[in-house]
Amino acid sequence: MERIVFTVTNQLNYDQRMIRICKSLAQAGYRVTLVGVNKGNEPLSAQPYHQKRLSVFFKKGFLFYSVYNIRLFFYLFFRPCDIMCCIDLDTMLPVFFAGKLRGKKIVYDAHEYFSQQKEIITRPGVYRVWHWIERTFVPKFKNGYTVSHSIAVAFEQLYYVQYGLVMNCTVLKPLKVPDTRKRDILYQGAVNEARGLEQLIPAMKDIDACLYIYGDGNFMVQCRELIAANGLEHKVFLKGKLLPAALEEITANAWLGINLVENNGLNQYYSLANKFFDYIHNAVPQVSMDFPEYRTINNEFEVAVLIEDTSEQKIVNAVNQLIEDDALYLKLQQQCIKAREVYCWQNEEKKLLSFYNNLSHKKIQS
Repeated sequence: MERIVFTVTNQLNYDQRMIRICKSLAQAGYRVTLVGVNKGNEPLSAQPYHQKRLSVFFKKGFLFYSVYNIRLFFYLFFRPCDIMCCIDLDTMLPVFFAGKLRGKKIVYDAHEYFSQQKEIITRPGVYRVWHWIERTFVPKFKNGYTVSHSIAVAFEQLYYVQYGLVMNCTVLKPLKVPDTRKRDILYQGAVNEARGLEQLIPAMKDIDACLYIYGDGNFMVQCRELIAANGLEHKVFLKGKLLPAALEEITANAWLGINLVENNGLNQYYSLANKFFDYIHNAVPQVSMDFPEYRTINNEFEVAVLIEDTSEQKIVNAVNQLIEDDALYLKLQQQCIKAREVYCWQNEEKKLLSFYNNLSHKKIQS
């Protein structure tokens, strides 16, 4: 079997999508290496694939990306492999140049519509850089896949590439719904801009429940300020990052999940988040967005109350609807149990393995 190197800029222990992908390929016989950034002294979780962390003194911004990309290029240039796969735009350049110089197959796995993130499109200088990388190099990556149908269509229309679809679905496991669940509201995942937290936290003043936020990101300071400014220290709790196994246990005991994304950039509008499927797999009804990908699944299996935007009143109304309407809550819970059998990693894994099996037999494209 061929040797595949995946490249990311995240902490390897917490990237659930990459853990699933690398495990599936390793178990299928591929020799897999996942390369990321060394952001601390936390030991790596044991996995059936090789993991490598590159140290970079700078933690963010231009210098971080510049130094990490240079280090990654030299690592890839000398690492024995047959296929190099970049995850998002932030590792695309070293994969492209190292792959081309060495005559290796290169793949793009688009976890995001990267140039269309709110943090990027609202900063003109930053946007120009990432958009240039995207429009220059994505057309050169003829082999790729992404997380939502909407992103795949956008890439085909803009860059004339036909990418496959491998959704961020959760691994299907036996389900045990707790007999009783305390009415705790769960937000899990990146605590970043454009995730509705600016509206969700103040909305909790009018919701008779507690909110637990598990994750970390660029909006943590603002979250603390919002909690203090609204006097919500007694009902909104920042719990930090958890390893996937621990987070899974928390999710299984949650009463309601929150999956909010502001409509500010096509990345948000076309999103299909990990947490959306995590809630489904634990039979946890959720409040989510009335955006194309979520609407499509919700039309098939009604697992969520969808809202058009992240205004405080829309959030309050949706959450309180589920608090007050027991029949609706039970209906959504039962639909989750049906949906999890269809939208699961076991089905997405087949598409992933088919992609790499086909790629293994392809000649290298110029």
